[in-house]
Amino acid sequence: MMGLAPYGRPGSKEVEHFKELIKKHLVKIYPDGSVWLNQEYFDYAVGLRMVKEEKWEKLFGFPRRIPESDIDQVHCDFALAAQEVTEEIIFRLAQTAKELTGSQNLVMAGGVALNCVANGKLLRSGLFENLWIQPAAGDAGGALGAALATYHIYFGKPREIQKPDAMQGAFLGPEFSDLDIKKVARKYKAPYKEFEDFDELCQVVARLIAEGYVVGWFQGRMEWGPRALGNRSILADPRNPEMQKRLNLKIKFRESFRPFAPSVLYEKAQDYFEDATISPYMLLVFPVKKELRRELPEGYHDFPWREKLYYIRSELPAITHIDFSARVQTVHRETNPRYWKLLKAFEDLTGCAVLVNTSFNVRGEPIVCTPEDAYRCFMRTEMDYLVMGNLLFDKKEQPPWPEEKDWREEYGLD
Repeated sequence: MMGLAPYGRPGSKEVEHFKELIKKHLVKIYPDGSVWLNQEYFDYAVGLRMVKEEKWEKLFGFPRRIPESDIDQVHCDFALAAQEVTEEIIFRLAQTAKELTGSQNLVMAGGVALNCVANGKLLRSGLFENLWIQPAAGDAGGALGAALATYHIYFGKPREIQKPDAMQGAFLGPEFSDLDIKKVARKYKAPYKEFEDFDELCQVVARLIAEGYVVGWFQGRMEWGPRALGNRSILADPRNPEMQKRLNLKIKFRESFRPFAPSVLYEKAQDYFEDATISPYMLLVFPVKKELRRELPEGYHDFPWREKLYYIRSELPAITHIDFSARVQTVHRETNPRYWKLLKAFEDLTGCAVLVNTSFNVRGEPIVCTPEDAYRCFMRTEMDYLVMGNLLFDKKEQPPWPEEKDWREEYGLD
């Protein structure tokens, strides 16, 4: 929804009509931000579906979009309407929290806290000085809440603010040694090059990315949460105007409109993004700096959405969304020194301190966890190189991957 919403037409009669229907029939929004959902239109409480499709189709006047079918302007306008209503609720809740507490610090959790567009707007509004979003916001984050509740309520431990936070960059998952990786390579008879000097490996990978290759990057402990943060990532050059299309269609196997996020050296974030601040968990959206943008042609906002999609909007086209926004991850040397070194090597080589960072998986599949997961995903897609630990795998040198049934049917599409 967030990715499609900017293709909607702000202020158009279609968007305003959808917002009116949402507020009149689906959700009642109270002044304090609390909401009441009309259960006549929802089925999540007692059924296996989120919504009652037939009632939604009758209310909004267009049928449910079947996965992989064409996207029309009506879908874009509806996404924008839903996003704007969501933002209204979030801002009302935030204002109420401010009035009740007087605090300058706001912590957000829950699935809607992953709405990084709303988060970025809330931060830039100045309502709070500091905003922190739990990186595993959603049901999975309940585990952290339970642990903290026990720590503070049962054991009576003091609540202390730690900067940037105490989650170690959310790198809390499993870790695998080079020996583990070599076992997988031996299983598949996969050739690789091993580097004793990690800095040299970073220089080689930076050059490959600058030459237009796509690299799977598998390092250290797995991230906790829905965002790849540089340990289970697919990386590419944000300056390449063909990269968004290639990543979506050839590697992620998903709709072409979906944007990609940038990783940027924290020290250089404000060189590329307006009002950029600490954003280690890729949960805030910032505008791309005006000096990096390209002028839009006359009548651009009236173009069909597909014509807007591949228009080169900035010097970093692969990570600049249609509204000049980007979902930014700031990379910190203290929490992820290996990924920081790769970004620094790329900057030293190209003058650009930004990389495209998308999760190491294909659409619908979980982010890879183990070396075997990573190698399988590497071989099933059109990734060019794979780095696991200090080992570099070149797709051209790998033995053929065995034919198998359409593996994309293993997981439901997201």
